[in-house]
Amino acid sequence: MSTDISRLRDFIVRSTEIVGAAKDEAAVLEQIRPLLQDLVSHDDWLPEEYTRPHPQYYQQYLLHCDPLERISVVSFVWGPGQSTPVHDHTVWGLVGMLRGAETSESFERDAASGRLTKTDEEVLKPGQVCAVSPTVGDIHKVSNAVPDKPSISIHVYGANIGAVKRHVFVPDTGEVKSFVSGYANAVTPNLWDRSRETRA
Repeated sequence: MSTDISRLRDFIVRSTEIVGAAKDEAAVLEQIRPLLQDLVSHDDWLPEEYTRPHPQYYQQYLLHCDPLERISVVSFVWGPGQSTPVHDHTVWGLVGMLRGAETSESFERDAASGRLTKTDEEVLKPGQVCAVSPTVGDIHKVSNAVPDKPSISIHVYGANIGAVKRHVFVPDTGEVKSFVSGYANAVTPNLWDRSRETRA
C-alpha cells in the first residue's frame, strides 16, 4: 500500500485556512467535516509508523500541530479490546474513522451531583465522521469495535490536544481527575518535503 502523504498535507492546509477565516465553532465544524470525511475515505496516505498499536494502551500519534496551536491532527490506534476512560476534550473536535471501527458512548454530567448518564452510543465505520465539543456534547468513552484487529481513527482538534488539561470521569461516583494526554510518537511526519514533486 502506497503512502502518498500529500493527501494529509492538503487536508492540513485547507483546514488551517478554515480555522484562520471562520467566525465561530459551528462554521469550523461544518467546513472541516467534509474534508475529514474525504480524507478518511482513502486508506493510502497514513505512514506505517503512525498505525502501530501498543499491546496494552491505545496510541495517540501527533500528525500535525499548527504553530499557533489552533488545530492539531492526530492518529488514534486502538488494539483489540482497548478503550479510553470516560473523558472530555474542552475544545471542538472531529473524529473520522479510517480503518476498522470504534464505539463511542456519549454521556451527560449532572452539574449538582457530578453523576454521569449515558445518552447515546454509536459505531463509527470507515469514512464516517462525528463531532465533539462543549457545545455539541463533550463527554464520551471510545472503544475498539473490532474484537481481533486494530482500528484507526483520525482526530482534528481546535487546540494542541496533547497539551490541553482535560478530565477523566468515574461514571458511578462522579469523581473527576485532570489529565494531559501527550503523544505516543517522538517525531512527527515530514509533511513539507515536496522536493520530489518540485524536481519532476
